[in-house]
Amino acid sequence: MTSRHSRPSGHEDARKIAQHHLEAWCAGDADAVAAGIASYADPDTGGPLTGERLRAHATSVLTRFRDLRLTADVITGDADAAAVSWTLRAGHREAYLGMPATGGAVEVRGTDLVTRDGDGVHVRRCYDRLEVAEALGYRARFFPEADGTREFGVSARVSTGRTERPGALALTWLEIRDDAEAADADLLSVEIVKSLAAARGFLGVSTFDLGDRKFTLTAFDRPESLRSVHARPHQRAVRRFFKGGLCTRVHTSVWLPSVIRDYARCPDCAAVVAVGTGAACACGWEPGHAPML
Repeated sequence: MTSRHSRPSGHEDARKIAQHHLEAWCAGDADAVAAGIASYADPDTGGPLTGERLRAHATSVLTRFRDLRLTADVITGDADAAAVSWTLRAGHREAYLGMPATGGAVEVRGTDLVTRDGDGVHVRRCYDRLEVAEALGYRARFFPEADGTREFGVSARVSTGRTERPGALALTWLEIRDDAEAADADLLSVEIVKSLAAARGFLGVSTFDLGDRKFTLTAFDRPESLRSVHARPHQRAVRRFFKGGLCTRVHTSVWLPSVIRDYARCPDCAAVVAVGTGAACACGWEPGHAPML
């Protein structure tokens, strides 16, 4: 396949090669990105890539970040080595590091180090993935993958502010294959929660991502209110599992509370008081109810 951009010449100045490499990315030309490059690496490649693997990586990046523009801010170096400080601007259209497509734009800065030796041209791209995440509206938190006993993950909740005690809890979990499928499941989950927010009996929901499972715990005022789950967004998610191949395993269950107790500590005397019993501490403080989820 012939690229729209020329391959780097064996005698071309490294600064020119660096500029041509940026132009290939901006043109959305994965073939040109890979042309004439002995190796390429960035924080997402897991090591140097070349040939078809580099072409596939470039295609993935260009699909994920549309209308990509890399502007060279500073180019320094000589005939054999060059460093390029650049600014990237692009639209986020596919999942990245488990973050669903936002539809918004990202702007980050980075550096390309371009060197040439007897094996050919080597490109090492450096950028801060945390900066990318923050530009997409995400805040990073660090936790171990596992410690031999526990698995760790992330969580979220949607509260309606209603403080009555739930009459039914729905627990579901999905077993996912990879980050792309996790992002797909998250988008479906968001639509389901939006549909539940208008349901009269919905009290709140919490989600937990642990290992390869995505858990959802939803509270309702009474068992009959569980019918609100079966709105169109939930029906679409069910079809994706049974007919669309989404996820490898699904668990669904309904739990009816047997005992619910809440306790709160007085902010002044630190005494513990049972919530909802009419009891108060020595200060006369009586705690109010709080949403369960």
